[in-house]
Amino acid sequence: MNRSTLPSIGADSSQGLSGTESWVRTFAGVVTALFCTFASFGMVIPVIPHLVTEKLGGSAFEVGVTFTLSGVVALLVRPFAGQLAQRRGSRPVMMLGAALIVVVAALYALPFGLPGLFGARLVMGVGEALLFTAGSVWTVALTPVDRRGQIVGFYGLAMWTGLTVGPIAGDAVFRLGSYTAVWISVAVLPAAAVLVLSFLPSSKPLGSNGVSTKLLPRPAVLPGLSLGCGAFGYAAVASFGALALTSRGIGHGSALISLFSVAYVLVRLVAGRFPDRIGALPVIVVSASVEAVGMVLIAFAPTLWVAGLGALISGGGFTLLYPALALITIDTAPEAERGAALGAITSFFDVAVGVAGLLGGALAEVSYTATFLMSAVAVLGSLFTGTIAARRRNQAMTTAID
Repeated sequence: MNRSTLPSIGADSSQGLSGTESWVRTFAGVVTALFCTFASFGMVIPVIPHLVTEKLGGSAFEVGVTFTLSGVVALLVRPFAGQLAQRRGSRPVMMLGAALIVVVAALYALPFGLPGLFGARLVMGVGEALLFTAGSVWTVALTPVDRRGQIVGFYGLAMWTGLTVGPIAGDAVFRLGSYTAVWISVAVLPAAAVLVLSFLPSSKPLGSNGVSTKLLPRPAVLPGLSLGCGAFGYAAVASFGALALTSRGIGHGSALISLFSVAYVLVRLVAGRFPDRIGALPVIVVSASVEAVGMVLIAFAPTLWVAGLGALISGGGFTLLYPALALITIDTAPEAERGAALGAITSFFDVAVGVAGLLGGALAEVSYTATFLMSAVAVLGSLFTGTIAARRRNQAMTTAID
């Protein structure tokens, strides 16, 4: 690989930026928009089960279908969203995604029953894919090369924080108000995101001739597989943590996902620059190993305290995988493929969470211990694939310098 095949580095000068203060201000607007929209997504998480089973006469299976639809659509649309952001610029694509989410809030309120709800979730998947992927492309263009790992990590943290705060707010609004109050709130947040984005400087498009049409660029495959393997730990805690503790006669199992989330946020804030400072490879090795240890602790936990420690360790381990793997992808993907590549590695996460749910559920019929041990083994797969990806990235960068 020669220098010409490596992506350009440094902040995007077309953003109208003049120094650190300017790009930081623009990035703050991008993450604010991301937080608002993902908080909107999160608000409906505790409300949809009530809507489906109590108001629309649906089943628990149809609750699952409702949530799955948006994830599947986002998975399919993300690579296209990355290409569109590079062709047209990230800001208009993010604004389109946020505007679609406002439309989703209106669709929730329409009296079209389960088919209407399913349709709303399909539109939501498109909006999510456009917003998140375009924002990823913009973040990479804004950020100085020596801080990319940290800033990409903060970008992902805005999404995670929105999904953490959103359900709490949604449940409170629903209990104090009504479905209508929730739908209004769900519309206001992405509308605020559109307003914030409208005040940001334009992002530089590459044009139709400067963007690859590949949906799965090769530089995204190994980092994506590594992120997918790491996602098994998150999926296990979110889907089976409370059930596992209940089966052992231990209460308060729902606290596990909260502890996982707290560790995820705190470690990302404190150690977010580690991928930039010490390199992606050592971060991947430590992160995957630590997350796997946490899974094993939960697998055999005899008390809530041991399980909680396992959740904290797992969340702290998992959090730095994404910025490290995204950094590898950015450094190895040609600029024309970067948008699709960033969308693709996130899609691996979506696929892995679905697969982990199916495999974990099947194993749970035998033993929840088996579910968490399977997740630990999968997480170690992240160590294997991530190490190969990091070494290839290092070789590519060395070749480019030579």
